[in-house]
Amino acid sequence: MAEGGDQNGDRHARALGDRLEQLKTLSGLSYDRIGRKVHLSKSAVHRYCRGTSVPREFGTVERIALTCGASRVDLTVLHGLWLRATMPQSDAEERSPSPATDGVRPLPVKHVRARRRPVWALVAAVIVVLPAAVLVASTARESRFATGGSARQSIEGPAWSLPATRVESELFGVTINSATGAMPAFRVGAVRFWDGGTRWSETERQRGEFDWTTLDRLVGGAEKAGLPPLFVFGSTPRWASPDGQAGPYPDGTSAPPTDLADWDLFVRAVAERYRGRIEAYELWVLANDRRFYTGSVEILVEMTRRASRIIRATDPSAAVVCPGMGRLHTEEGLAFLRRFIELDGYDHCDVASIKLFRPNALDPPEVMLDLTSAIDRVMHDAGVHPRLWSTGTDYSIATQPQLDEVTARNYAVRFFLVGMFARKVNLERLYFYNWGGTKIPIVLQPVGGVPTQAALAVEQLQRWLHNASIRSCGKGLGVNLPDNVFECVYSMADSGRTYDATIRWTDRGTAAVSAHRGSYEVRHLDGTVETVQAGDTLTITEEPVLIASNQVPPR
Repeated sequence: MAEGGDQNGDRHARALGDRLEQLKTLSGLSYDRIGRKVHLSKSAVHRYCRGTSVPREFGTVERIALTCGASRVDLTVLHGLWLRATMPQSDAEERSPSPATDGVRPLPVKHVRARRRPVWALVAAVIVVLPAAVLVASTARESRFATGGSARQSIEGPAWSLPATRVESELFGVTINSATGAMPAFRVGAVRFWDGGTRWSETERQRGEFDWTTLDRLVGGAEKAGLPPLFVFGSTPRWASPDGQAGPYPDGTSAPPTDLADWDLFVRAVAERYRGRIEAYELWVLANDRRFYTGSVEILVEMTRRASRIIRATDPSAAVVCPGMGRLHTEEGLAFLRRFIELDGYDHCDVASIKLFRPNALDPPEVMLDLTSAIDRVMHDAGVHPRLWSTGTDYSIATQPQLDEVTARNYAVRFFLVGMFARKVNLERLYFYNWGGTKIPIVLQPVGGVPTQAALAVEQLQRWLHNASIRSCGKGLGVNLPDNVFECVYSMADSGRTYDATIRWTDRGTAAVSAHRGSYEVRHLDGTVETVQAGDTLTITEEPVLIASNQVPPR
């Protein structure tokens, strides 16, 4: 039986499970080892490989398969099997059998590599259509070399092209910088609690004495708004580490507690009080910045292990998010991340927390892609590929100048578009920092005030992508566009009809492009719409636009 969607009968689930089981057998990995690498329980991996249940998201199947050394062909076949296992039974019966998904022969041993090769590491890709469904697989186009020279290889194609994945509302998160319990007055998909009165040092001012007033108010506000909350641990109370180095908050220290039993007590108290009400727990706010954490990596891994064990025993439905890693533009920050990985820190979590940020307020959001590339290299070298959430920014954000209204609006929208562009490195969710505050470069809404133009533009982006599935993202010459143009391509479902859409923008300046075949309208962030047709010249600017069409743009 499928875990998500309608029941499709056992046959399709078994076919998917059989294929996963073949890959697992050839890899030589145990269910437990696979589970540790992809951040699932041993029993969940066993169920999926036996076909007794089917993951709601294809990304789960993909991570299991890649850990077992699956090739691009394997991923294509698996996607077809997963589609059949999760679609309504009536739809499945209407489709004729496909040689790519039915009667699949056992995999030859030489077909599976021992080392995982992530599909997103393949830069060039094309869209492949199979009879059973529209499936996307990455391939490399023929490269061109400069005559008589040693120029770098020229590669054409999108940054990535993968099976379509639904754009979840939770992607659009914000960090609540307020203790009032008020939630955003514009559309968001998730909230995170930090800098709003919920630090450890504020909640447990004396050992064993808890003040839940603020956190109760915030959790209640999130429940009323229907928003999943992420609680963040950080700022050790001074009583728990009397000799600890002072941190950025007067009531706390950046040192770990002297006795980890105090840590256990606080984690258990939070998890027990908010069982079933808090969706996820981030186990430290900014672990590789000495202003926030001055302990060793070894102690942090032990704190992570203990907290994970407590949370999973107390509230199995909650997600455990490993300590936040920032300063990843520095070798010191990356070295801390590498050591955390070496000590198997991510074996204890469901999600890895990273801090994507722009070094300067005027830098375009696209510079965050340099950080995602660096993170992916470190993870790839270590052979771990956890789900990623961007949970914050750099400490210096409070000292950065405010942006003008137009730039703030465009950057706020592109912050989330860049997150989607980074899907190839497992980035699933972003929390904009912050909601409620005003001493930051981009203000979304002051507490007690009205949403800014930046906030309303983010809401418009979410309206565009309601019921959308993302298929690919690319930039510049690789997707037959000017060098400063970025794009992401989506499948849209709206009012009973389906169509294709491409969101395009520039990181700097403007660019002229031609409307591709099938284009019929351009939508702007202010809600206006203009009619276009193939061949019309479109001016792409730093403000993202959506181009609706009845077919995928040509490559």
